[in-house]
Amino acid sequence: MVSTAGTQSGEQGWSSRSAFILAAVGAAVGLGNIWRFPTLAGESGGGAFVLVYIGFVVLLGLPLVLSEIMLGRAGGEDAIGSVENVARESGVSTRWKGLGALQITSGFLILSFYSVVAGWVINYVYLAGGDFLGAVMSGDVFAGAFAGETQDQITGRMGDLFADPTRLIILHAIFMAATIWIVASGVHDGIEKAATWLMPAFFVLLVIITIYGALTGNFGEAVAFLFTPDFSKLSPVVLNEALGQALFSLSLAAGGLLTYGAYVSKDVNLAPTAGMIAMADTTVAILAGLMIFPIVFAVGLDPAGGPALIFQTLPVAFNEMPAGALVGFVFFILIFFAALTSSISLLEGPTAWVIDKTGWARKKAAIVVGLVAFAIGVTCALGYNVWSEVRPLGFWNIFAETDILDTLDGFTGKIMLPLGALLVALFVGWRADANMVKAQTGLSDGMFLVWRFLVAWAAPIAVSLVLLFGLVPGLLG
Repeated sequence: MVSTAGTQSGEQGWSSRSAFILAAVGAAVGLGNIWRFPTLAGESGGGAFVLVYIGFVVLLGLPLVLSEIMLGRAGGEDAIGSVENVARESGVSTRWKGLGALQITSGFLILSFYSVVAGWVINYVYLAGGDFLGAVMSGDVFAGAFAGETQDQITGRMGDLFADPTRLIILHAIFMAATIWIVASGVHDGIEKAATWLMPAFFVLLVIITIYGALTGNFGEAVAFLFTPDFSKLSPVVLNEALGQALFSLSLAAGGLLTYGAYVSKDVNLAPTAGMIAMADTTVAILAGLMIFPIVFAVGLDPAGGPALIFQTLPVAFNEMPAGALVGFVFFILIFFAALTSSISLLEGPTAWVIDKTGWARKKAAIVVGLVAFAIGVTCALGYNVWSEVRPLGFWNIFAETDILDTLDGFTGKIMLPLGALLVALFVGWRADANMVKAQTGLSDGMFLVWRFLVAWAAPIAVSLVLLFGLVPGLLG
């Protein structure tokens, strides 16, 4: 089958290979790189976690990235239609299209709460921007962030935000509106243009703050922490966390890569393209560690600060460092860019399916899908205040104590995404026509055998472990 590059949804495809790479990297690079990777590295002892993480990206993440893009281009439609087309061409049951449906549903649910978290980022962009403006007006551009505030006051800003349902919903609405506007503008005029502008700006800001951390922070201690492996730290829990981060920081099983693949022209060699996407995503994660940990170590903070690292720990660090007001402002803009490029891919998957299924105009489809996701996100925002006692899956021990947002996050991350990645590996490795798959990937005979082995055997085993240990955390004890 020759891909029609998204003709069902009225798109002509990416204008160039570089445009696709930027969009796909944008889909992969998100809060998981800037927030979750440093958090996990800090909690898991640093170097040993990083080494295992990189190994999992190369051996498992990269083969699955290529698999998803290949399915999208071979099928040429939305995620569901593409898998159905490939299954029909391969002479197997079209019920495999269910894996596409699972991916689209996963991405849609993630978008609903991801937008709420991105709203927190907007809040800190506003706070940090006002703080920097105040520093400029006072003539002290090298002032620390939130000058005059105590550590308790700075960390307490997060609690103040959570207690204000109106502000949470407004911030959530602003971010979702920006995402809808970009997707509604189309692949060329919306997604591609956003990626072309946002991703280079993101990398420039990332490098600038990393250099700042190296010059003003404790860069040597950060390097030693990230790249000196202590293998005594490699518990089953750490291995499982590293594997999960490697697979899902690449935006696997969320429908975005599969959908983006449908817009790739047939003359693009997918194998090196997938390699560039995986390499860029991993580079961002490593740079995020080199950006954050020198600052953390310089002011004597705990590298294992957990999820509070970005929104509570680092603002305290910026308060104590030269030009902290400026750097804090730039830092939160960087995170906003990362969040927006990821949310675009999360919305594009279900939007493309609605277009293909209903024939609606892209603008209408993006608005309807985005508004439904927004409504679900509102419940997540209210889960921090008005509905703080609500436990949607309280009957299930692993979700018994989690609020609405954390339950949605945990259910998608521990169950839906691993299951989606597992089904991709099984379908591509065992059911899809091997000749068609080889032609689409562009791999040589030897490399194709290696890749096929990793997809058919290594990935299912590894992802099954992630799925199993996500459901039964007591097994890792």
